[in-house]
Amino acid sequence: MSILDRLSRLLRANVNDLISRAEDPAKIIDQALRDMRAAYSEARSEVADAMAQASKLEREANTNRRLSDEYSKKAEEALRGGNEELAREALRRAQNSKDLAAGFDEQRTVQTTTIDQLKTQLRALEAKIDEMESKKSLLAARQKTAQAGATLDRVSGFDKAGGAMDAFEEMEQKVAGMEDRNRASQDLRKEGDFDAQLKDLGRDQAIEDAFAALKAKVQGPANDR
Repeated sequence: MSILDRLSRLLRANVNDLISRAEDPAKIIDQALRDMRAAYSEARSEVADAMAQASKLEREANTNRRLSDEYSKKAEEALRGGNEELAREALRRAQNSKDLAAGFDEQRTVQTTTIDQLKTQLRALEAKIDEMESKKSLLAARQKTAQAGATLDRVSGFDKAGGAMDAFEEMEQKVAGMEDRNRASQDLRKEGDFDAQLKDLGRDQAIEDAFAALKAKVQGPANDR
């Protein structure tokens, strides 16, 4: 399994866990970045191990090539000395070392391909981390905007049915009704006072008329004097 595949599984597991617990999106982003950095460190370690293994395979291949050359020379020396059996044994060992060198070379080729793949994945992972880092601030800003929008929705909801504004308007109407009743009562009292004044005014005039008549009767006409 590639590093990116393992990382994908890890991220899905961790992020799904955070989402299931209704965590803050910022926490999910931070957790994803932590997981990606951990995977990046693991990838670098794997690349380093693979490169060390490739170097070891190269050393083993070179060692066996050198041994093959040495055994070939010894086989020639043995044959020159008339020892055919020793020459054959030296050639057998030379061939074994040559085969081992070829095997190590083949393994090193496979290892080099693996290293190249790991390096590609490492670069891709590094690019993903950089991308996430650059998007983190943007996502945080978008989250703030979304939160502000939610607050605006709650505030604007006050003017909807059943909202706090309805209750306020109802109270305002009640107060206005009380004020209207108070003004009506005051107007009625004023009208009553005015009527009383008119009645008193008529009554005073009647008294004055009666007084004038009585005075004329008692005193008599003015020309009788």
